[in-house]
Amino acid sequence: MLAIFKSKPLLEDAQAQQLIVLFGWAVEHFDVDFFLRYTRIVEPTVQDFPDQVRSVEQMAQTVFDRVREYAGMQHWPISLLPPQQMPMQQTFPRFTLTGGLRGDSVSVAEEPALPVALSYNPSQINQPQDMVASLAGSLAMILIHQVGKLPPGGQEHLPVAADVLAVFMGFGVMLSNSAYHFRGGCGSCYNAYANRQAALSEAETVFVHALVCYFKPQYQGAKHLKPHLKSLYKKAQKQLRGIIKSSPDPVLLALEERSRVTLPG
Repeated sequence: MLAIFKSKPLLEDAQAQQLIVLFGWAVEHFDVDFFLRYTRIVEPTVQDFPDQVRSVEQMAQTVFDRVREYAGMQHWPISLLPPQQMPMQQTFPRFTLTGGLRGDSVSVAEEPALPVALSYNPSQINQPQDMVASLAGSLAMILIHQVGKLPPGGQEHLPVAADVLAVFMGFGVMLSNSAYHFRGGCGSCYNAYANRQAALSEAETVFVHALVCYFKPQYQGAKHLKPHLKSLYKKAQKQLRGIIKSSPDPVLLALEERSRVTLPG
């Protein structure tokens, strides 16, 4: 009889398992050593984004520089262009990295003729978390393209996989906070063009963020989430503990073991 009062898990079992599988794919292919040693939970604070800016262009560039550094891709050949300068189509340049995949030791063995071109949405000037999340998602797509490892499920799962990878790279707070936007109220208050296109729902993004934070216990994963997401985060933590205890995923177990002996850099 007491069973009827048990709280419902945040996600259905199949949803949670799919996200854990995608997280395992990120662990396998996108530099788990950098993740364990250097990935931080990026927060919407002046500590993480201390730059003073005077224009939309300067804001976009400084945010991009910070996001690229936190992602460990600061030495990749990527240029940020204003929207009006973005080519209609571009061929992804071929280049080889030495010294690893992500981090300060990485260098480009041979510079491509043209860097990867990336742009931004000027409408996000008043929604910087959307800008951070959008740029993180774009960097995740570039990372996937360069490594050449499609996610489980193939090409059609790329948008979801890119969101998972962006959270794996430390941007879970921003992606969670920008996964949904209320469309009600006065028409002048809502700008659809400023909102990023999220592939994961709020609950799914928070679940992956909680999974990342499980291996980053030094961070308070819920601290900078929107108020209504904090309860989702607690439910995600509870569901993850249950999964790890009752039917532990081999990837999660191996990562937990490695995290015990890998100290942050």
